[in-house]
Amino acid sequence: MAEIRVQNLHKAFADFTAVKDSSFTVRDGEFFCLLGPSGCGKTTTLRMIAGLELPTSGSIHLGNEDVSFKRASGRDIAFVFQMFALYPHMNVRRNIAFPLVSQGMARAEITRYVDEAARILRITHLLDKPVSQLSSGDRQRVALGRAIVRQPLAFLMDEPLGALDAEFRELMCGELRALHDRLKATTVYVTHDQMEAMAMADKIAIMNQGVIEQLGAPQEVYERPASVFVADFIGAPAMNFLPAVLAESADTIRIGPAVLAMPALRETAGAKPLLFGIRPEHVRFDEGSQLRAEVLGTEYLGNSTVVTLATAQGATLRAKVGVDSPARRGDQVGLAFETGAVSLFDADSGRALRTTRHG
Repeated sequence: MAEIRVQNLHKAFADFTAVKDSSFTVRDGEFFCLLGPSGCGKTTTLRMIAGLELPTSGSIHLGNEDVSFKRASGRDIAFVFQMFALYPHMNVRRNIAFPLVSQGMARAEITRYVDEAARILRITHLLDKPVSQLSSGDRQRVALGRAIVRQPLAFLMDEPLGALDAEFRELMCGELRALHDRLKATTVYVTHDQMEAMAMADKIAIMNQGVIEQLGAPQEVYERPASVFVADFIGAPAMNFLPAVLAESADTIRIGPAVLAMPALRETAGAKPLLFGIRPEHVRFDEGSQLRAEVLGTEYLGNSTVVTLATAQGATLRAKVGVDSPARRGDQVGLAFETGAVSLFDADSGRALRTTRHG
């Protein structure tokens, strides 16, 4: 396996810029996710790493080699597509073996590599079946097997679980991560599903309109979002945002009638107005609070309840509370926040000013 280094990568299609000066490093053996909404540039970035698109400018190194303007055939990578890209007239064994046959490998070696890939993916019993008779999940395993037998420097995966139903997608997340750990494979994985990224990745690059908004470990991007976009995109339910201003003291902010102590806020003294960000699990009810809200509805999730609220100032937010919460539609409640889990953003730029790690 090998490290992948991307430096100032830029891709323009006529007047449209798909990727803007992106830089990141995927360490040897790392599971790296490119995450973002449709059209954000993540698949274009992956295709440039693969050599399926050539960059307008910037560089891509695979190990010690500059492959920026090499075609895909000149890069030792394996690409796994969303729609499997299997040969329907071949059985499973021949599909997995195809890249090795194309390389002219000896038949005995091909058999050994195919059998080993099938064992790892638990599809040995399917090797002689036509791919047309397989479920979507088994077809995806075959596609992964065809990538594994090549023993490439890196695996590139473009939403490989996108065609699966939700329950099976969750199962495959665990299997993909376990497969990665067994192979010690350098993997770049594209997805728009934050739950997939959070469950599998060692590191996540969150993209928006061709730009990497934040790069970090799953816990870091969740607890310390670098922008309103990241804070809103990561988390289910998403982070709450409330308009806020600095209060009389530089160490306090005002949200409606409520004043909250926020130590060491002097660095934000020139930033007005503010957005106060708080995750739903860090919102609690406190009848002594000056910040009041009306309960608009509740959603029972089995191990918790999500309560949707509207403040007197017109802001809507959610609280994730215990299943024994007495909150009912139409109730008036006071709101309090765990100030050790607050994010503050510049309301104009959307960039984080201060984020505190919970606990």
